[in-house]
Amino acid sequence: MKRLILLTTTLLAIAMTAAGQKYVGGDISMLTKYEDAGVVYKDKNGNVVQPLPFFKEQGLNAMRVRLFVDPSLDNDKAVCQDLEYVKALGKRIKDQGMAFMLDFHYSDTWADPGKQWTPDAWKSLNDEQLCEQIYTYTKDCLQQLKAAGATPDFIQTGNEISYGMMWGVKGTTANRCYTNSSDANWNRFFNLLKKAGQACREECPNAKIIIHSERTPKPSVLTDFFDRMKNAGIDYDIIGLSYYPAHHGNLATLETALTTLENKNYGKDIMVVETGYCYAWPLADSNNDGKEDGFDYTATYPYTEEGQRQYTADLVAKLNSHSSVKGLFWWWPEDNGNKGVTSSWWNAALYNHDTGKPYAAFYELKNFNDGSTGLQSIKSTDNKDSAWYSLNGQRIDGTPQTKGIYINNNQKKIVR
Repeated sequence: MKRLILLTTTLLAIAMTAAGQKYVGGDISMLTKYEDAGVVYKDKNGNVVQPLPFFKEQGLNAMRVRLFVDPSLDNDKAVCQDLEYVKALGKRIKDQGMAFMLDFHYSDTWADPGKQWTPDAWKSLNDEQLCEQIYTYTKDCLQQLKAAGATPDFIQTGNEISYGMMWGVKGTTANRCYTNSSDANWNRFFNLLKKAGQACREECPNAKIIIHSERTPKPSVLTDFFDRMKNAGIDYDIIGLSYYPAHHGNLATLETALTTLENKNYGKDIMVVETGYCYAWPLADSNNDGKEDGFDYTATYPYTEEGQRQYTADLVAKLNSHSSVKGLFWWWPEDNGNKGVTSSWWNAALYNHDTGKPYAAFYELKNFNDGSTGLQSIKSTDNKDSAWYSLNGQRIDGTPQTKGIYINNNQKKIVR
């Protein structure tokens, strides 16, 4: 049993509200593969570091990891995150005292607005059976993650699901949802989301559910989507957005999206769960090379280390001006050195492949967190809260199993 030492006998009661808590980090789904390949991570001075402790030292407090149903069916080296992989990496994230965001893809391969293929093992199921399968699968995954010490703090029930999910076998669009034009297939989609959300609430009642859309440059599509979520009674907590300048346009586009969502009064926090900007050359899959509606993004932020840094600084400033925005996650920041782990199409990492050092943009991310702890002192009270909390205000399931300082019953305690 962990030894508890009471540090103080009298403390002001702590309001452990998530209202002030902000989360900043990245989707580090490939970190294990890089480490296994012997990739070396350094700080800006060239000192070799352990990635996760170093990320935390630099002010990052949350990490995201994707989960595929059966990634062994895909030949893409970056599609490797099965449940065993995610349990191990998720536990490491939690052991560092960071928040863990789980990104269910509900597919054997990449799920995005143009690819939402049903897992191969589920393709023969009818809609009713598929609803039960997503419930059972989600519940089982969460049970196993909890048992492994990797309880998620945030759960995405689908990845970039603006047009629905689990359309069927690869290539079909029969079950695709269309915004602003048709009601076809939406009830099917809602039923899937409800069953996934039900499993999340049952297994991880303290986790926040994220509904994720990438329609940032299309406010009318974005609001149509979240209006439908509201009208259907979908149970979720956070609006998740993807924002990549190469695909979505300049910061004014993001500003419009954020303001539009805020004005709709959905009552939800917002997180940018994916972003990235190139440090050297255009993304291989970019259709507009940073140009959107005649705006040349690269004229403002050239594809250089400094351009990437300035983009990040300006993005952070923009997000900090919106009180509804509680999260910022860089996508694939840990890409470093390649070593045959993946192809080199992702050119927006935060690590120099030649030196192993972070680019300057890495050090800008912490400014989003603003030093926010999520703790607010209030008048002393005799009210007790038997739950355990980390010092950043995050509620913990059960008794802490990791060494550190926690709040319990309005008292600060250390677990050794």
